[in-house]
Amino acid sequence: MGRYSRELTVAAVLGILLVALAIFAPNFFEPQPLLSRLASQMPALVAAIGMTCVLLSRQIDISIGAQFGWCAVIAGVLAAAKLPLVVVLGGALGAGAAMGALNGALVAWLGLPSIVVTLATMVTGQEALRLWQQGRLLDLPTGLQWLGFGQTAGQLLLIGFALVLVALAAWALRRVAAGRFIYAVGSDAEAARLAGIEPRRVTFGVFVFMGLLVGVAAVMNVVQSPQVQPTCGDGLELKVIAAVVVGGVAVTGGRGRLWGVVPSLLLLASVNPALTHFHVQAYWEKAIQGAVILLAVLADSWSRRKIVSV
Repeated sequence: MGRYSRELTVAAVLGILLVALAIFAPNFFEPQPLLSRLASQMPALVAAIGMTCVLLSRQIDISIGAQFGWCAVIAGVLAAAKLPLVVVLGGALGAGAAMGALNGALVAWLGLPSIVVTLATMVTGQEALRLWQQGRLLDLPTGLQWLGFGQTAGQLLLIGFALVLVALAAWALRRVAAGRFIYAVGSDAEAARLAGIEPRRVTFGVFVFMGLLVGVAAVMNVVQSPQVQPTCGDGLELKVIAAVVVGGVAVTGGRGRLWGVVPSLLLLASVNPALTHFHVQAYWEKAIQGAVILLAVLADSWSRRKIVSV
């Protein structure tokens, strides 16, 4: 039980919130709005898979919001040119991988701190995208929305796809050599090197993987709307990092499981609609998310000290 205490705690808090909403705001559970809210969170869930790998390797990437915006706009430009979906997806994946490779090269091969590198690429990426698009919205072909399956079927498809990706990634992190290498490097990079693992290659790889998943997430976001907004990635980094940290992944690397990200993301995503239903001003959402992150980090620090003292 103690091994899964963080995940169970987050799931319990989510359950309490949902029960409160069921009692005091039953409209929250109307099927179509609820399905729409779930589908809208699936891009963040896919991005959280990559962020989990980055944090497990004892790094951080705060540029994913800018990457997301670029991938979404590139996908939108390709889609507006009436190119096939495979080309749209390939363009977004290529852009995400390239931006991840840039971060990975600066961190892994030049030894620069990941928080400084990704802060720089975040600001540069956001400003460059603003200069390019000048706030313009990109209109998308009608056939692209929900991949042509209709709203309900498309939403169910996105939710199922994201959950399958989470399941595969959770299995790979524990059962595949590359996943174990990430844990090893995050726990002790020097010990991993002595065991025959190349920490720089692992670090570079997790940033590229992060970029690829951001590309997938951007396309999942694009197909949910008739237009692409250049600012669609703003604030994504806070949501994703919060979900991963609250879900039990240690910011110090080497510890945590992907499964905890699912209830933690649903919990954080429920804050804004819950505030609306409880007639609380929505600007409290960011404050609550920040407080939740701080509590999660404090809980992780306390847990580490307890283990050391034993």
